Amino acid sequence: MTKTYATGRRKTSIAKVWLTPGTGKITVNGLSLDAWLGGLEAKKLRVTQPLSLTKQDTSVDINATTTGGGFSGQSDALRHGISRALCTFNPEFRPVLKPYGMLTRDSRIVERKKPGLRKARRSPQFSKR
Repeated sequence: MTKTYATGRRKTSIAKVWLTPGTGKITVNGLSLDAWLGGLEAKKLRVTQPLSLTKQDTSVDINATTTGGGFSGQSDALRHGISRALCTFNPEFRPVLKPYGMLTRDSRIVERKKPGLRKARRSPQFSKR
């Protein structure tokens, strides 16, 4: 029984993913995927996308912990971690996942706020009088 580990990141979120041969059960922070993401069906599909592309939906179990950010960043970090774990688990999955950008870390993060501005680039409201 081989256990594969990988880390996925997105925005300020980090997902630690352990992949083991099994029946297709996904556990995130001690909850099932449905309990963790609730009614966010689009995010559930994004998380399971690497599994469906490699046809591993029912042959591997995933146990993951996520920290930082919100559901969007955490689900994308989980997707990245699952993709990396699958490539370590079986190197033949790399050419399948690479064209879809699953192995690329999305480096877009929130820009810092600048002094004298309301946000990173938003200037204060102009008052004529």
